This record gives sequence, C-alpha cells and structure tokens, in this order.
Amino acid sequence: MFTRLAVVAIAAALPIFSAAQNFPSQPIRLIAPFPPGGSVDITSRMIAEPLGKRLGVQVLVDNRSGASGNIGMEAVAKAKPDGYTIALNTVSLASNPSFFANMPFDTLKDFTPLGMVATSQHVLLANKNLPASNVRELIALAKSKPGKLNYASAGGGSTFHLSAELFKDLSGTFITHVPYRGGGPALQDTIAGQVEMSFPVLSAALQHARAGTVKALAVTGTKRSPLLPDVPTMAEAGLKDYAFTTWFYVFGPANMPRDVVQRINTALNEVVNSPEMRERFSREGFEAFATTPEGAGQFVAGEIKRWNTLIKAKNIKID
Repeated sequence: MFTRLAVVAIAAALPIFSAAQNFPSQPIRLIAPFPPGGSVDITSRMIAEPLGKRLGVQVLVDNRSGASGNIGMEAVAKAKPDGYTIALNTVSLASNPSFFANMPFDTLKDFTPLGMVATSQHVLLANKNLPASNVRELIALAKSKPGKLNYASAGGGSTFHLSAELFKDLSGTFITHVPYRGGGPALQDTIAGQVEMSFPVLSAALQHARAGTVKALAVTGTKRSPLLPDVPTMAEAGLKDYAFTTWFYVFGPANMPRDVVQRINTALNEVVNSPEMRERFSREGFEAFATTPEGAGQFVAGEIKRWNTLIKAKNIKID
C-alpha cells in the first residue's frame, strides 16, 4: 500500500518537476490590469521584449482592466501556476484590500512574488492661476478655504488619489477629490484650470512642467529628480514627513515551482539592471528597483500595512 501511494505521489510530482526543468517552452502572458497608455501598461511593455529575449520566448502584454485592477488580478490568481501567466501591478495592489470589502482573492496568499521592476516619483502640479507659488503657500491657501480647492485624480484608488490623500493627511488640509477616468484628462483639466491641482506620475508631468503650462511645486520622493532639478522635494518644501513613490511589482499565481520563480526573477533582474533599461527608465522618470522574490513579497506586505493604516484612519473612499 505504501509503495503504491509513493508511486502515485512521485507520478503526480513529475509534471511539475518537468515543467520547471523545461521552462519556458511557450510564450508567457504578462497581464497589465489597467488600460493601455497608463504607467502599468507602459512599464509592462518596456520590460516585455527584453524579458522575452532573456527567457527565449515571447512575453505578450495582456491588458485586463477594471475594478481598480482587481479583474486582471483575479485572472492571475485563477491561472495555472506554471509561470506562463504572470502580471505587473502597482500601488493599487496594496491599497485595494482596504478599499474593497469583498476582494476576489487574498493579496498575500494567492500570488507568488517574482520581483520588483522600478519606482517613480509623482509631482504636485498646480494650475498657473492658483495664487500659491510653493507648498507652504498652497497649504496656507487650502486651510483658509477648507473644501474649496479641488484636486484631480486618475480615479479612486489610483496613485494620483493616494499621493494627494497623503498630502492632505500630513498637511492638515481639506481639499476636494475630483476623480477622472484616467490620468490624461485629470492633467488636462489641471492645466485648463477646471481643478486647482493634481499629483501625476513624473513621466506624465515632465513636458508640462518644463513648458511652464503648470506650476511644479514639489516632487513626492525623498530626493530631487534630475529631470526636474529645480523642483524641491516635499520635505524641502516644508512637509518633512511626506514621501510617496509609485512602484511596479511582478508576480504570478500562488504555488509556482521554485525553479520557475528563480528563472523568471533572474531574467527580470538582468533586464532591470541592464545599462540600456536603466537609461530608458531614467529618461522616462523611473528608477530601477531589482529585488529577490522574497524581498519583493516583504516590500508589498509592508505597503499593504502602510496604506491600510492611512485609509482606515482617514476613512478614505473610492468615489
């Protein structure tokens, strides 16, 4: 009886072992759980081709948008854990568990960390007609008119939204959230003066900040961006505890074979650390961020705790 069970167990394990040994032998699907044109889609397409070259197969980007990224995430959670379906996501991965009461997956249990890719700062942009030329003046103005100033976001739960809510929390201001269907319309209405400010990702803000069509009051990271060297950090501008960066994380379904995880992580880190990709990231306002699978998992777990604390304490909702 024992021998028969042992044979069955070994036979059941063979396909997984074989898959790991032969991986990859077919194209890999990289799910981007947001629409084309956004930072998740752009980052996915930046890494897909060089990652495919290192793995020896095509890596095909598949946009599965909806429900603040949850639709694409659910598709990954339900996929076969063989390494042929993976995904790239950002801060919403960590904030969504605090926004949605009934998540279709467990963010910490239903995915396998594969590695980090990059980070990016955001920029606090103000309309040119706003009577505030720096962060201190903006805070004073907002406090004198609670609820009268508006900020545009790319939608509830977006990084635009979260970076602004962190700003409100630390500055003690009440600024009204105006959600848009995407970062482009939010930025355009900031320029046009329909709203007073927004917090776009650095790559989206560069052209307009350099052209002077908006006021760039501060970057959201802990150091100045070489792309906007004259723009201070939030800390330099007077909000000393403020720090916000968008990050990009690659993962697959739970229970992926260890050999497959290591194979993807090694190839991913080679892409991220390559001089060509680092230069391209820098040009687009990103900073390379390579990790082990374990390091990536620990980072995201910490971000989940961080955003849960803020979202629950301030009762932040997706409008």
